[in-house]
Amino acid sequence: MNLSAYADRVLPDDPARATLVARVFDPDCGGPCVTAVRGAAVVDLTGVEPTVAGLLERADAGEVVRTHEGGRSWRLADLLEATLSGYRARPHFLAPVDLQVIKAAGVTFVRSMLERVIEERAEGDLRRAEEIRAKLGDVIEGRISQVRPGSAEAQRIKEVLVREGLWSQYLEVGIGPDPEIFTKAPVLSAVGTGAEIGVLERSTWNNPEPELVIAVTSRGVPVAAALGNDVNLRDFEGRSALLLTEAKDNNSSCAIGPFLRLFDDEFTLDDAQDLEIGLAIAGTDGYRLDGVNPVREISRDVRELIGHAHGRHHQYPDGFVLFTGTMFAPTEDRDVPGQGFTHKPGDVVRISSPALGSLINVVNTAEGAPDWTFGIRALMTNLAARGLLQGTAT
Repeated sequence: MNLSAYADRVLPDDPARATLVARVFDPDCGGPCVTAVRGAAVVDLTGVEPTVAGLLERADAGEVVRTHEGGRSWRLADLLEATLSGYRARPHFLAPVDLQVIKAAGVTFVRSMLERVIEERAEGDLRRAEEIRAKLGDVIEGRISQVRPGSAEAQRIKEVLVREGLWSQYLEVGIGPDPEIFTKAPVLSAVGTGAEIGVLERSTWNNPEPELVIAVTSRGVPVAAALGNDVNLRDFEGRSALLLTEAKDNNSSCAIGPFLRLFDDEFTLDDAQDLEIGLAIAGTDGYRLDGVNPVREISRDVRELIGHAHGRHHQYPDGFVLFTGTMFAPTEDRDVPGQGFTHKPGDVVRISSPALGSLINVVNTAEGAPDWTFGIRALMTNLAARGLLQGTAT
């Protein structure tokens, strides 16, 4: 599907003030390039740092992105056209991360926590969801919507809910002392804006998850933000939490982009935590759905989530990116009354924020989306052939 009509929505609203990192696939060299988006031009920084992970480790990363003369450059308009039209024989944008581990925090908003409880009690059957939602929603939400996870008050609420037979593993990670932190997808498997996202053919209940994604260095320091789609299969995870990997990690099921915006005086981590992330779904059948994920309503500070992912207990030599969760789980009926929302092939999903731009993808099946073929070995082989691993770009 040609998404060129969205070209003017990809950039953030303040591109002149934003320090933006991107990755560009260049068919001429057969591999990715680390780049900076500067006005109408995209500048190649691969000769300075051959990976985004390496660039983010530098103390002067912001200065390099803003001012280093770099190597060649591309017209931003040309890259957007190739990216959104699906013309992969020309240079085009990729997901803006490479060697970082892709982690995710789950059940970090009250609304999404309730939906997880509903999925669990419905055992993945969307036909039972509405009845359970009505039965549990008022009871649980009224008691925990303002509680601080891990607090003494949260423990008291847990004891009450256990007595009433309403306790759940999702409530445990939602208001208990320890959040859910899991590996969302393998290194280098994320797709970027303009790409297809994949939903398993045999899934009958699924949805996008619009999220703030934070890039973190090997030292545990948050240095940048992007948008993410943590594509989710509600029927699989609802049948059993042990199916989390099948629900979350499939071909093209992780989208990040369009760029990494580095934290600086113009845009800080606190600014990122105050964002509202919009979701718009447009189906080929004329279906439309709009929603919003106010990051400020997150139950745990992003710094706390990072601390559970990284520390003395766990290190990431190449850094990691962290999906921070969503409160938006679409429940409106799409086709059959009482059966809620699920994707159809051809859905255009736009996740957006004025500060971060737009991540735009088209829904396909995981089986029908392009195969993931460019992994770590391919990246290292390509960078070595270009002389970039020795610091002597050719």
